[in-house]
Amino acid sequence: MNLLAAVENMTFEMYERLKFAAETGKWPEGVEVEQAQRESALQLSMAYQARHLNSDDNMTIGPDGEIVHKSKSELKKQFKQASVDSLNDNTNNNAEDIARFTNL
Repeated sequence: MNLLAAVENMTFEMYERLKFAAETGKWPEGVEVEQAQRESALQLSMAYQARHLNSDDNMTIGPDGEIVHKSKSELKKQFKQASVDSLNDNTNNNAEDIARFTNL
């Protein structure tokens, strides 16, 4: 089976196991990974990221297989928007949670 066919048939759980093995050098059960296995796990996890995941990370693998870096201004814009969205969500959710004390 070639790399692309393996990636197409991989589940997200398989990806997470391979990513863990590539990052730590151990399988989630604690068994040590051989160097050849670790290299294969890294290749498969990077190919899976490129094919299936749309990541917001600073550095990731794009669908074309190239490394994608976000610029400092792109990251600032992303974090600012996330902060504004979070504030809006909290404002909308907490509007009914305000305690009003009368006749104190």
